[in-house]
Amino acid sequence: MKTRVIQDEPEPTGGHKTPMDLCSKQMQKAMNIAARMGHWSATHWKTAVFGWLACVVVLFAFGNIALGFKQIDINDAGVGQSHQADQILKKAFPERAPQTEFVLVESSSRTVDDPAFRSTVRDVIGSVESSPAIKNLDSPYQLRNRSLISDDRHAAMVKWEMKGDADRAQDNIDALSAATDKVGTHHPGFFVGHAGVSSDKGLEKMFGDQLKLAGERSIPITIGVLLLVLGALVAVGIPILLALSGVLATIGLVAVTSHVVPADSNVNAVILLIGLAVGVDYSLFYIKRWREERAAGKDSDAALAVAGATSGRSVLISGFTVLIAMAGLFFAGDKTYLSFGIATMIVVGVSMLGSLTVLPALLSKLGPRVDKGRIPFVHRFRNDAGGSRLWKAMLRPTLKHPAVAAALAGGLLIALALPALKLHTAQSGLESLPNNAPTVDTIQRVQDAFSNGDVAPAIVAVEADTDSPATKQAIGALKTQALASGKATKPIDVEVNASHDVARVTIPLVGSGVDAKSNDALKTLRNDILPATIGKVPDATFAVTGTTAQSVDQNSLLKSKAPIVFGFVLIFAFALLLVTFRSIVIALKAIVLNLLSVGAAYGALVLVFQYGWGEGLLDFTSNGGIAYWLPIFLFVILFGLSMDYHIFILTRVREAYDRGLSTEDAVEHGISTTAGVVSSAALVMVGVFAVFALMPILDMKEMGIGLAVAVLIDATIIRAVLLPASMKLLGDWNWYLPKWLEWLPRLEPGERGEREQLAPPALGPTG
Repeated sequence: MKTRVIQDEPEPTGGHKTPMDLCSKQMQKAMNIAARMGHWSATHWKTAVFGWLACVVVLFAFGNIALGFKQIDINDAGVGQSHQADQILKKAFPERAPQTEFVLVESSSRTVDDPAFRSTVRDVIGSVESSPAIKNLDSPYQLRNRSLISDDRHAAMVKWEMKGDADRAQDNIDALSAATDKVGTHHPGFFVGHAGVSSDKGLEKMFGDQLKLAGERSIPITIGVLLLVLGALVAVGIPILLALSGVLATIGLVAVTSHVVPADSNVNAVILLIGLAVGVDYSLFYIKRWREERAAGKDSDAALAVAGATSGRSVLISGFTVLIAMAGLFFAGDKTYLSFGIATMIVVGVSMLGSLTVLPALLSKLGPRVDKGRIPFVHRFRNDAGGSRLWKAMLRPTLKHPAVAAALAGGLLIALALPALKLHTAQSGLESLPNNAPTVDTIQRVQDAFSNGDVAPAIVAVEADTDSPATKQAIGALKTQALASGKATKPIDVEVNASHDVARVTIPLVGSGVDAKSNDALKTLRNDILPATIGKVPDATFAVTGTTAQSVDQNSLLKSKAPIVFGFVLIFAFALLLVTFRSIVIALKAIVLNLLSVGAAYGALVLVFQYGWGEGLLDFTSNGGIAYWLPIFLFVILFGLSMDYHIFILTRVREAYDRGLSTEDAVEHGISTTAGVVSSAALVMVGVFAVFALMPILDMKEMGIGLAVAVLIDATIIRAVLLPASMKLLGDWNWYLPKWLEWLPRLEPGERGEREQLAPPALGPTG
C-alpha cells in the first residue's frame, strides 16, 4: 500500500495538549456548514424534529387545502404561433376554440340510407338536443352536412359544440355521453361511440390515474429495497418518512407558487418521484456513513459529527448541483417545463434541508435504537465497518488494467450512444394509447372512415375588419385554396365574433393530426395558402392553432431551446465541481462521464422506441420517434441525479487522498466504501422508474425506460469502471488546478495541510 505522508503542523508551545484537545481541534477544522447544521440539530433535536413536522403540516394545509392548486389554463398552454392565435381568440371569443363533441354511428352491413341506420342517428340526436349545455347541433342528414357521412356510406357523425370554456364543457359532458351510450345499447347492431370533449376528459383522467398508480407502487418498491439495504425497520422508516414529509411540504409550497406561476396538472406525481429519489439518496448517504463510523469504534455522537462533516457536505454539494440542473428547465420556454422546474427545485431543496437537520436530530436521539426491528438474516449481511469485498474484487481488474477497462467501457457507451445521432422527436398520437383507453376506439374508427382531420382541425385566427369586402373575399379564397391543395377537407367553418374584428376559421387537415401528413398540411397552410389569401388584406393578421399546430410549435421551440438548457446546466455544474474539488480535471471528467451516460440513455431510447426493437417486450406500437418533451426533461433529471453519485464517491476518494493514501488506493477505498450505498440508491431509482415502463401510455414507457437505463448505466459502467479506470490512468493529475485558478474560493474544510490528521483508512479485507 502506498501512502503519502502528511506532516502534522507543529503545536504552539505553552500549554499541554491532551488527546481530547487534539481530537476537538481536528473536528473543529473538519466542521463545515453541513456539519454545523447537523451539530445544531443534534443538540436541539426537539426544535429540529417538531419544527419540521409543524412546517410540513402548516405548508400542506395552507397551500394544498386552504389556498388551493392553480393549474395551467388548458387554453393558454401553447407556444409560438399557436400561442399567438390562442391569445387572439381568447379576447375575441369568451369560449375560445369550439368545444366539439361528436357521436359516430357505424355499421358494417347497413348504409346511412337504411331505415334502421336513420333511426339510430335520430335517437342519438333526440338524446342530446334538449340539453341546455350544447349548441350548433348538426345532423348528417342535413344537406349542408353531407361531409358527416363517410364515402362508403357505412358511417355517419352527429356533431355539436359544448357551451362554455373547456372546464365547463368537461363538467357537462358526462350526462350527454351516458345518454348516447344508452342509444348504443338499444341498437346492438350498430356501433355508437362518442369522442371530442369526452376524449379530453377521459384521457386526462386515465393519465392522472396512471401517474397516481405509479407513485403508489413506487413506495412499496422503495421500502423493499431499503429493508434489504438497511436491515432494520426503524432505519428504513427514517428515510421513507423524511422523504414523504418533504414531498407533502413541497406539494403545499407548489400550491402557493402556482398562484404566481400556474402548474401542470401532473406536477404532484413528479414531486413524489423526485422527492423519493433524492430524499432516500441523501438519507442513505448519511445513515451509512454514521453506521460505518460507529462500526469503527466511535460513539453515536462522534460518528454523527463525522457523518455531518463528510456525507452531510456531500449532500449539500449534490443538492446544489441538482438545483442547478433543474433550473435549466426555466430556459425551455414552455409553461409545463417551468412548473416542473419550480417543483423539482423546491422538492430537492426541502429534501436537502431535511437530510441536514431532521436526520441528524433523529439519529442523535435514537442512537443505537436505529437498528431496532432487525430483519432476520438480512442485517447479518450488512457491512458497516468498511468497503465491500465484492466491490473490491470487481475493482481489482479495472485498476490492474485501467486502459483496457476504460477502452471497453467507453467503447460500449459510445456505441450505445451513436443511435442518438438519429434521434427524432414526435408528438404522440393515437398509437401511443392502449386500445382500451377512453374513446380511442371511436377516434380510430372516425379516422378509418373519414380521414378528414375532424379529430384535430387547424384553427385559424384572422384579426381584421370581417365586414370589409377584402376580408370576405380573402376568407373565401382561403377556403377554396385549402380544399384545392388536397391538404384539407370539408367542412370548413367560419365564425365571426360579436365585434366583427376577428374570424375563427376551422379547417380539417388531412392525416391523423400529429403525423407527417398533418404536419405537411399545416406547413402548406401556414407558409403558402394563408400568405396568399389573408396575407393580402391590408392590416390583417393571422395565426394558426389547434392540436397539429401546437405539436409542431412545441417541438420547434424545444429543439431551439435545447442547446441553451444543455449549455446552462453544463457550465454551472462544471463551475460548482471546479470550486468544490479545486480540480479542473475532476470537473471536466464529471461532465464527460455524465454526458456519456445520458447519451447512452438516448441511444437506448432510439433503439427501443424509435426503431421499435422493444415493441413485443413492452407491448407498444412505435410512432417512429421519441416524445418531443423527453430529451430536455431526461437530460436535466439524469444529469442532476447522476451528479449525486459522482459527488458522493469523489468526496470519499478525496477524503482518503487527503488522509495520505495514493490516488490508486484512495480510488479503491473510496469506491469500495461507497459502492454499496450507491448501488442501493440506484436500485431504488431503477425500481421506481421501471414502474413507468409498465404503464400503457407510450410517453410514460419512454420516460421510465430512459430514466431506468441511465441510472443503471451510471451506477455500474460509469462509477464502477470508467471512473476508477480514468482516475488510475491520470494519477495525481486528477487533482490538477492551474495556477491562474488558485484564486477560486475554497469549499473544502481547510488547506490541504490543515485537513484531518487521521491515519489512512485500512485497505485490507473487511467483512
